[in-house]
Amino acid sequence: MITATVKQLKDELKVKDKEELLFLCLTLAKFKKETKELLTYLLFESSDEMGFISGVKAEITEDFMEVNTSSIYYVKKSARKILRNTKKYIRYSKNKQTEVELLIHYCRELIQVSPSVMRSVTMKNLYQRQLDQIKKSIKNLHEDLQHDYALELEQL
Repeated sequence: MITATVKQLKDELKVKDKEELLFLCLTLAKFKKETKELLTYLLFESSDEMGFISGVKAEITEDFMEVNTSSIYYVKKSARKILRNTKKYIRYSKNKQTEVELLIHYCRELIQVSPSVMRSVTMKNLYQRQLDQIKKSIKNLHEDLQHDYALELEQL
């Protein structure tokens, strides 16, 4: 099966009626959890971005509390999994301010993990990559926000 381009899909969706579109959306939501999560964000949470951010921050904090700290190996695995989920939520939002907020929160939580993640070169590199990503994203924000987030970034 050859996959259609986005333009072809868009053109085909234009000619479908409301009932067919509803059926297609529900069919998509049944097959993949990520699609269902994206649909949930678009329908219910995109109108309240701050509520979405606070919910994701709470989830990140909760995930870091559940990290198995008996070995740095488990800490690394858990930190990467949490980062993967965080990046997924950032992709849903497509908002640079949301990206900065969530990555700063992730970095704060990562630093607080015991045993210290800074003893591992891999974890230091992961942390540094996130700081670099935050700096890059801050440049795309309004000047006032740039200043505020730059101050937060210095604290990290």
